[in-house]
Amino acid sequence: MYAFKKSLLAVAISTISISLCAQETPESPEGTIEEVFTIGKSVSYANNASTDTMLSQQTTLTSALAVIDNLPGVLINEGDTFGADDWSTTVSIRGFSLSLDEQQIGITIDSIANGNSNYGGGAKANRYIDTENLAAVEVSQGTADIASRSNEALGGTLNFTTIDPSDRQQMVVSYTNAEFDSRKYFVRYETGEIAPETYAWISLSSQESSDWVDQSAENTRDHIAAKLITSLGAVDLTAYASYDDTHEDNYQRVSLGQFEINPEWDRLNPDWVGIPYVDQVYRRGWSTLRENTFAYLQADYSEGGLELSGNVYFHVNEGRGDWIPPYIRDVTDDEGASESELVSGNTIRSGNTIGRVYFVDAQGVALAPIDGCVSSITFPYGGSGANADPACHADGAIPVGSYRHTHYEKERFGINGDFSWTANFGDVENTLRGGFWYEDYHREESRDWHKIIDSRSSFRFDHTPYLVQYDRDFPVETTMVYLEDSLAFGIVTARLGAKQFFVDVEAEDNFNGNTISVESDSDTLLSAGVLVDLPVDGLEVFAGYAENFAAVKDVVLERPLADSAVDFEDIEPETAENIDIGLRYSNGDLNASLTYYQIDFENRLIFVSTGDPVLGIDFGEEVSGGYTNVGGVESSGFEASLSYAINDNFSLYSSYTNNASEYVGDNPAFPTGNTVFGSVEEQFVVSLDWTRDKYVGGISAKQVGDRWLNAENTQRMDAYTVVDLYAGVSMELGGDIEQLDIRFTVNNLNDESYLGGVSGESAWIGAPRTAAVNIKVTF
Repeated sequence: MYAFKKSLLAVAISTISISLCAQETPESPEGTIEEVFTIGKSVSYANNASTDTMLSQQTTLTSALAVIDNLPGVLINEGDTFGADDWSTTVSIRGFSLSLDEQQIGITIDSIANGNSNYGGGAKANRYIDTENLAAVEVSQGTADIASRSNEALGGTLNFTTIDPSDRQQMVVSYTNAEFDSRKYFVRYETGEIAPETYAWISLSSQESSDWVDQSAENTRDHIAAKLITSLGAVDLTAYASYDDTHEDNYQRVSLGQFEINPEWDRLNPDWVGIPYVDQVYRRGWSTLRENTFAYLQADYSEGGLELSGNVYFHVNEGRGDWIPPYIRDVTDDEGASESELVSGNTIRSGNTIGRVYFVDAQGVALAPIDGCVSSITFPYGGSGANADPACHADGAIPVGSYRHTHYEKERFGINGDFSWTANFGDVENTLRGGFWYEDYHREESRDWHKIIDSRSSFRFDHTPYLVQYDRDFPVETTMVYLEDSLAFGIVTARLGAKQFFVDVEAEDNFNGNTISVESDSDTLLSAGVLVDLPVDGLEVFAGYAENFAAVKDVVLERPLADSAVDFEDIEPETAENIDIGLRYSNGDLNASLTYYQIDFENRLIFVSTGDPVLGIDFGEEVSGGYTNVGGVESSGFEASLSYAINDNFSLYSSYTNNASEYVGDNPAFPTGNTVFGSVEEQFVVSLDWTRDKYVGGISAKQVGDRWLNAENTQRMDAYTVVDLYAGVSMELGGDIEQLDIRFTVNNLNDESYLGGVSGESAWIGAPRTAAVNIKVTF
């Protein structure tokens, strides 16, 4: 660990949060701990968490992200019905987002950092947790807990928690079948007590699905996980490990005009037609392949007023992203002879190119189009030039193309430590807490180009690349320390604390050994809050303030590493100041919360192109540009939620969000006062759930208001409403089969056609109505 370069000061006043507005029930027959979080923890900042009914509204095929979509302030959009496409997955909270362009929301797994959420080398929660093993998702929309482990949590944190093992030996076997060739097999074995105070479970699952557009995708996912808890005297130990292997075929974003012409097609094709320019949008060539291995070991100690906690964790991420450029990159001047790039076994390591080859003759010599020929190809991306059109070449011309692989590898090792000491001084309860987070990660990224063996017949490729375009390493070292003190006296709980990040980011070019680095340390970040119990039983008022921070990411150094003319010295980390003020009520059957928030987001960091735009996809990253700070965003709004147990059979849940996020700064591409494109302006959720004896059911509707698709605020996406339905029965059979559960789920029951997730001023089409049935047997 390197020496600290800045001091960290913190004094304070705060306390252990008074109580949880959560109700705990005994372990279910399946061994899951059924925590019904209604409004959230009784703390001095806004927070909510998923409920069991929110899990019921989704199929077991669905990703873990989808279960929080009904919480206030949260918008989850997944291009795939079941979230089987990380490329098209977006999260929006209070004007902040997770998307292809931006990573502004933190994600943790059992409070452990996920190692970024970006597409290129990141991993969202569904890479770590099977939905069947998900206990709950805790959402802190803004200020969040000071101990949160994330250096990209400008707009809050999502903490995904895993279920604990049961104290009873049992086995759960589950099968789900759904539309679009979708199915999932899942089994979890609960060991019961295998040693004194030692319990464990292990689970395996395998699933497959296709896309909803034309059923040409071949998505697969295999997952294995295990968890163990034990007690050694006063020390409680928890161990968790998971392995996830995923292959996903992607969806493509569309413009507003394309959606209006045909809202059921994302402009990817199901069939290979033998024309490289058209086949660049062959769906099975747009792929995400990822393997994630994750494990942690945690120890907790409690004695009197002292609590100690620590863990170590390890994560390996590897995989690749695929595309199909409709040409061969010409990197060697063959002086009119056959193209050496077409000869298997020839691999060149170079980022330079002298041109493109679209067609060759039988000897492999590059061909030029017929003079004066005008291409008749109009799709995709507005059409091709004569170079890419077979009709503009003589008979016998052979089309050639590439299969481009971007390889991602990352290894992370981390350590967390926390302490909490509580002591009473007369009528005042004082709690001092603090801790640290240290992580060392090493990311590798390279890109190679493979010749498609015969572009006329299929996308099968030569496994030896003809070109390695680049090969880079990114070592990153992160340290966070925090300290917070709290006081509880009478009806008041107050806290004050501070934390600081120390982040070193490096980039190394493995072609020439060039290295650049940047120190992305935060200032001392203050956090404060107050919680007051009001005279009305169960009613409290809270206020919280937090300074949040996102370190400069390693991707920012990619262009400066490749082009020394790209300036990065003046880049500053992104920061945000968050204020929450609200009321929270919890009293038996009725729980409610109302929060007003205000956020000042500064130093927004985006990629700015400085060259002429490329028609279609910039496969070779030939457009010059780099990352720069472009002002910021100011957000404010209201969030409300309510849950009410009407009687023993019916319960009602509702949430409402009103948000205004506007650009500030002097960058003309993001005019001051314009609404942040893709951000939620208004959304409303209402759910009704029913249970009686062995039967359950529920219906939920979410309305998302109009949103802007571009920063100029000239393209408006229409509002949409999506309805989800579920119904099920649970039967206790006795004998070897303890319980049989059957559940039927329909997502987007009303078959709404809409634009969902937004990135880069274009959007993915929302998935249509989808039905699924799950059969679960407990032995």
